[in-house]
Amino acid sequence: MTTEDHAVAEAVADTYGGESTAVLVWISPALPGRTHDLTAARTHRIIRICERQGVPILADRAYQGAGPWVATGLKRPPGGELTLTQRTVNRALAAARAPVERGMARLKSWQTFRRCRISPNRMTVITKAVLTLERQR
Repeated sequence: MTTEDHAVAEAVADTYGGESTAVLVWISPALPGRTHDLTAARTHRIIRICERQGVPILADRAYQGAGPWVATGLKRPPGGELTLTQRTVNRALAAARAPVERGMARLKSWQTFRRCRISPNRMTVITKAVLTLERQR
């Protein structure tokens, strides 16, 4: 989640047994807003922890190259097209990620994230409070 100056870039969500609603279970400490998602994931060791725990990672294309444990969509080759199978895989991955994306969109709807100009430490505290409030809904 990116604000103008700072980012709380990584959120870990669980779909609890394949249900269609994701539940946010962890949000990373804030990093500067210019931090790339993959860099933030590596900084917080999310990929390594999930791999050790046997938790698969479904991610967007920003995570390409993160390793074999991270499933990302396939990019169209330069001057070419994806095969029917590759498009089907991309659709299935998008469908599996949709509940998480909806959860992140819901968090981003909070006014406090729209024009944030405070330190990453304070933003982390605010984000954790918002996560607690969202869990109560």
